[in-house]
Amino acid sequence: MFTYLLFEIASWVIGLVALTLLFLHLAKHTAISTFIKRPGIYIPTAILVLTLFAGLIANRTYPPDFAMPAFMRSHAPGGVSAALPFGKIVQFFLNKDNFETVADIGADPNAVPREPQSPDTDGVVRISLTAQEVVSEIAPGIYFNFWTYNKQIPGPMLRVKEGDTIEVALTNDKTSLHNHSVDLHAVTGPGGGATLTNVAPGETKIFRWKALNPGLYIYHCATPNVSSHNSHGQYGLIMVDPKDEKLALPKVDKEFYVTQGEYYTIGQLGKKGLVPFDSEALLDGIPNYVVFNGRVENMPRMHAKVGDRIRMYVGNGGVNLISSFHVIGEIFDNVHPNGAIGEGSAIEKNTQTALVLPGGSSIVEFTVDVPGKFLLVDHALARMNKGAWAVLEVSGSEQKDIFSNIENKP
Repeated sequence: MFTYLLFEIASWVIGLVALTLLFLHLAKHTAISTFIKRPGIYIPTAILVLTLFAGLIANRTYPPDFAMPAFMRSHAPGGVSAALPFGKIVQFFLNKDNFETVADIGADPNAVPREPQSPDTDGVVRISLTAQEVVSEIAPGIYFNFWTYNKQIPGPMLRVKEGDTIEVALTNDKTSLHNHSVDLHAVTGPGGGATLTNVAPGETKIFRWKALNPGLYIYHCATPNVSSHNSHGQYGLIMVDPKDEKLALPKVDKEFYVTQGEYYTIGQLGKKGLVPFDSEALLDGIPNYVVFNGRVENMPRMHAKVGDRIRMYVGNGGVNLISSFHVIGEIFDNVHPNGAIGEGSAIEKNTQTALVLPGGSSIVEFTVDVPGKFLLVDHALARMNKGAWAVLEVSGSEQKDIFSNIENKP
C-alpha cells in the first residue's frame, strides 16, 4: 500500500542529497571555487534565496476552511488537519498501525431494513453509530484513508417511523485522529444533531429527537471542515416511514441502497498505492473518483428476477456534484423527487433520469421485464470513467415480445 508513496518521498530526499553533493563537488574545482568567493556574488545569491522563499509563501496551499466562519473551521486533537497532504504524512505514518484495514469499504446495497426499527420497552428507538477512520481500497491497488460510520461507505441505512422518539449514540473510535459528529437531515434542531454529537476519539455522545416528517434523508458528519469529512466518506441514508399506513410505500420484491460519493486525491486517476487527500481538488470540485457505495464496483452485487418490482433508495453524499441517476435500459415508473413522501408530495411517472442533489436523495421504482445486466450510472457519463457505475443483474426467461434480436437473412 505504501510502496508508491515511499518511492516519492525517497526520490525527493535522494534528489536533494544528490544536488547538495553536486554543489560540494563543484566547489572543489579551483575556477568555480574562485568564482563563488567573489564578494559581488553574495548579494544576488541572497536575493535569489529570498525570492525562492517568497515564492513558496505566495504559493502556499491553505486548508479548505480558511474562508469559513471561525466556528466552522477545522479542529482536531493534536493539531492534525482534516486532510492528508504530504505536509501531514509524518503524523499519518506515526499512527498508521492504529488504522484498521478494511477488506471491502463498500456498503452492501442489499442491506435495506425491511421495516422501521422497533422502539425499546420505554418507547424510545435507540440507534448506535461508530465513527472510525480506516484504510481500504477505492479500486484494486488504490488505497485511501476513509472516514466512516461503522466501517462502511455509505454508513448503514437507518429506518424509523414518523412520530418516533429516537436516541442516537455516536461513538468516535479511539484510533481516530479527528473529531466527528452526525447531522441527520431528518432531525429538527440545530445542526441536525451535530451540535450535540461532536465527539473526540474514544468518546461517546447521545442525543434525543422526534421524527416529525416522513421521507428519505441524508445523514453525514458535520464536524468542520464539513466538506473534508464528507469527501472522506462520512454519509448515509435514513428513511422515516409515514405513520399513516395509507401513505406508506407499498411492498416490492427487491429494495436496494445506493449512494453516490466523491473522492479527491493527489495524483492522476488510477495512481497506485496510498493516495492522499487533495484539498485543492475539493475546492475546485474536480474529484478523481465518483463512485456508488464507497468504491469502484468489481462484480454485480444487486440481483433480481424477471418480473420483480424494484425500489432503489438513492442518495448523494456529495460534496460538489449533482447526480443524474439513470438505469440504462429501464424507465422509472415512479420517482419520489428528493426522497419526499407523504400527503401532497410529488411523484414523477415514466421518468428516465432522477435528479439527486448533493446532500439529497431520491426513491425510484421500476419493474424489470427482461433479463440481462443493467448499468446504474450518473448520466454525466464522463463520471463512469471515474467509477460512477454499478450493475443490477436480472435472471429469467427472455421476453422476445419486449426485447429481441432480428437476424439478418441473406
